[in-house]
Amino acid sequence: MKQLIFAALAACVLPMTACSKDFDNSTVDTFDLSRYLGQWYEIARYNHSFERGMDNTMAEYILQDDGKVFVLNTGWKNGKFEVAEGKAKYKDPEGNPGALKVSFFLFFYSEYNVMMVDENYQISLVGSKSDNYLWILSRTPVPDPDLLEMVLAEAEARGYDTSKLIWVDQSRNIEAWENENK
Repeated sequence: MKQLIFAALAACVLPMTACSKDFDNSTVDTFDLSRYLGQWYEIARYNHSFERGMDNTMAEYILQDDGKVFVLNTGWKNGKFEVAEGKAKYKDPEGNPGALKVSFFLFFYSEYNVMMVDENYQISLVGSKSDNYLWILSRTPVPDPDLLEMVLAEAEARGYDTSKLIWVDQSRNIEAWENENK
């Protein structure tokens, strides 16, 4: 439990560190939160301490009555199932709809920048204030190759080094997903 609390705190504090300005972490111009809600599989990410060694990672976003979003992150680490619960809210829904803030510990929030999402909300590129954080999320554990190519090209065009991405093992989730979708 201590590790999970530390990981949640690190997720909130680390993005506040200094970063280079040679990247573009701007968010999408239009964003429909209702279409973004639901389950996402983490396809790739930059290496960072709070997810190090985790595989089969997923995120689920659930709208609450107060307008905030309940965030449920899950994954496997060293053979143990890990869960982190958090909350997300708009940073500026009118001026910057793709900019959210997420918290996994008390009132410490980090930026959650939806930098790209395809027109059908099947793949997403997410970043933060720092260029040290990057995630590729997909509605399926094995994304469509064309969509994956599109999101990788977007990341590179924004100045992110895609060779630093860690490709997440989704083997447990692939099996479960295939059983559910037979």
